[in-house]
Amino acid sequence: MSNAKSWLGLGVSLYFWGLMDLTTSILLDTATPRGELEVFLPDKSQSHSRTKRSWVWNQFFVLEEYTGTDPLYVGKLHSDMDRGDGSIKYILSGEGAGVVFTIDDTTGDIHAIQRLDREERAQYTLRAQALDRRTGRPMEPESEFIIKIQDINDNEPKFLDGPYVATVPEMSPVGTSVIQVTATDADDPTYGNSARVVYSILQGQPYFSVDSKTGVIRTALMNMDREAKEYYEVIIQAKDMGGQLGGLAGTTTVNITLSDVNDNPPRFPQKHYQMSVLESAPVSSTVGRVFAKDLDEGINAEMKYTIVDGDGADAFAINTDPNFQVGIITVKKPLSFESKKSYTLKVEGANPHLEMRFLSLGPFQDTTTVHISVEDVDEPPVFEPSFYFVEVPEDVAIGTTIQIISAKDPDVTNNSIRYSIDRSSDPGRFFYVDITTGALMTARPLDREEFSWHNITVLAMEMNNPSQVGSVSVTIKVLDVNDNAPEFPRFYEAFVCENAKAGQLIQTVSAVDQDDPRNGQHFYYSLAPEAANNPNFTVRDNQENNSLVGSCTFFFPLIFPLPFSIVEPLSSSDNTARVLTRRSGFRQQEQSVFYLPILISDNGQPVLSSTGTLTIQVCSCDDDGHVLSCSPEAYMLPVSLSRGALIAILACIFVLLVLVLLILSMRRHRKQPYIIDDEENIHENIVRYDDEGGGEEDTEAFDIAAMWNPREAQAGGAPKTRQDMLPEIESLSRYVPQTCAVHSTVHSYVLAKLYEADMDLWAPPFDSLQTYMFEGDGSVAGSLSSLQSATSDSEQSFDFLTDWGPRFRKLAELYGASEGPAPLW
Repeated sequence: MSNAKSWLGLGVSLYFWGLMDLTTSILLDTATPRGELEVFLPDKSQSHSRTKRSWVWNQFFVLEEYTGTDPLYVGKLHSDMDRGDGSIKYILSGEGAGVVFTIDDTTGDIHAIQRLDREERAQYTLRAQALDRRTGRPMEPESEFIIKIQDINDNEPKFLDGPYVATVPEMSPVGTSVIQVTATDADDPTYGNSARVVYSILQGQPYFSVDSKTGVIRTALMNMDREAKEYYEVIIQAKDMGGQLGGLAGTTTVNITLSDVNDNPPRFPQKHYQMSVLESAPVSSTVGRVFAKDLDEGINAEMKYTIVDGDGADAFAINTDPNFQVGIITVKKPLSFESKKSYTLKVEGANPHLEMRFLSLGPFQDTTTVHISVEDVDEPPVFEPSFYFVEVPEDVAIGTTIQIISAKDPDVTNNSIRYSIDRSSDPGRFFYVDITTGALMTARPLDREEFSWHNITVLAMEMNNPSQVGSVSVTIKVLDVNDNAPEFPRFYEAFVCENAKAGQLIQTVSAVDQDDPRNGQHFYYSLAPEAANNPNFTVRDNQENNSLVGSCTFFFPLIFPLPFSIVEPLSSSDNTARVLTRRSGFRQQEQSVFYLPILISDNGQPVLSSTGTLTIQVCSCDDDGHVLSCSPEAYMLPVSLSRGALIAILACIFVLLVLVLLILSMRRHRKQPYIIDDEENIHENIVRYDDEGGGEEDTEAFDIAAMWNPREAQAGGAPKTRQDMLPEIESLSRYVPQTCAVHSTVHSYVLAKLYEADMDLWAPPFDSLQTYMFEGDGSVAGSLSSLQSATSDSEQSFDFLTDWGPRFRKLAELYGASEGPAPLW
């Protein structure tokens, strides 16, 4: 009975033995709410009956986490056929058999040999059987039973998602939900309170609280300010056993951040700012920065700066830097120290994003005053106006003033200004500007047909500070004058058939004129005066009405003394003329080519004209007017001599000429002596000059009178020019005015002479006039010639020539030298 009591304590099945008429097996199942007693009566019939099992069990229970040293006893298997003599052998199979659980094959005792953990495996299913030890024959059918692992509180709650991170807006009301934490207990939730978890807060009070059942964390303190404290570390505990003493607990950390709201208005740390800017600062350049401090962050700290008042609202602008939320003051328009030396601005900084529930903490804007001083700098000259447009006719004279360019120093000092032209804008040097007055003049002839527009840049420089240079653009339009005569655009060549009739059109001619008159081009065509009575051809001008014919006759009364009616009016004007035949019966034998001069005139003032020549060939044509041949050689060659024969004769003559030239060339080379190359014997070359200069008697080389008095020689008549060299620039003295009272006259003279020097390709490369005094009787230096030295009073001895030997004897005699003193006897 003591063994039965121990089995009941372990929660296993107990077996009772009794003396009865029939063998009875009793099983008490402790897993059910009440014990069940099952009695099996074996059937005595040996035939047609199923053998009943005489031992029954349902399930065993065993506690987990056994820590003893001996194997843990689970239960006992016993069959009523077991007489205790060891003839029955018990075997165990199934899950964990032989590894986790073992059975004593003689007694049927089951033991656990390994530590059991319900969280790893909650139950094991095994099979038991009783065998005859001698024969191995089953004594009982195989039966299945379950061993369940009974839970104990051996696992603490765990926060599988921890640590947690949460955010809650600052100034949130009490009870605002922040985050929910969840702890998991691995113990059996159906058995006792091992898996019942209760939450509590260990750290984070009084700011936050936690719901003990749900694990929801809420705010517990009102008006929590992010600017005061932004980060909180809250520790939450989860304890099983319903929070009772002896329960296991686990903790986790929740990092809570207060997010920002717009609860702080912006404020300027300075109520007055002092700034300065140079008057030469370009538009959009930065003057300074202002900053309104806002304790908030992100979108709640964004600022918008505006100028709300002050006398500098038109001269300055303010923009907000989106990265640093500062107000950048920039120049809005050009500044002038001379006009205004200081400005005052009232700047406002405001939050564009507001929250209605915090408006009572406002106002969410602030103002400050900015004083800006303009500093003086040395500015370049300024032109008034800032752009010039000039129209000038192309026939304007050199040195004519076409525009006065004006500039002034904007500074208080008002320095003197010197003008010049940027030569990169006027590479052809067509213009010149007076250095002091700014008068823009022409320096070269203008030609609209070459350059119709000139865009030059005039510079103005301060005398005291040459680095200060201003500039202005001057656009010059060259107006057209009638200085180009009309002419044929190409070479005209026409043909007339031998069978042509009178009045037949053979060519339509047109003309071009480089001029561009305002009323358009109108050309008038007629035969040249020398061909006015041409009996072969006539020209008919395609004009609009007869009035043009009269005007043509009016302009040329002297050129055309003979009357002519060669202009025929047409219905339209296209500046063309038709060339017609006046007769018929043209013959190549008589004249194969006609040259018809045509006079072309324009409608300009003055009228200009030119003569173009139309070449007309006489050709043989068929009846339809198609050209057959325009060469008269078919009529000039004899009948018996063909063209091929003529070509053969000419070829023979050419060959003979080549042979004759070859023979003459060979003879010349035979007679030519050997000549030593000058480069090979350069040291032995002798150059002889047989020509002697004429000296002062040579009046062809120069005018001797000009050496005595160049002004009188010039006044006496045109000077004689040299025959052996090209003429140089004509003397500038004839252009020098007798009275130079007008300043512009001097400039015109200099510009004209400069242009003349530029155009003269044979002039020396000098732009200055140098005057030399000539020696002679009228010279201060006297005569420097040695020709009259014999008549001078100076005495010079040439006796030393006698000491040079007989070779210089003749020279000594010419200069009166003697070989020695004369004898006295």
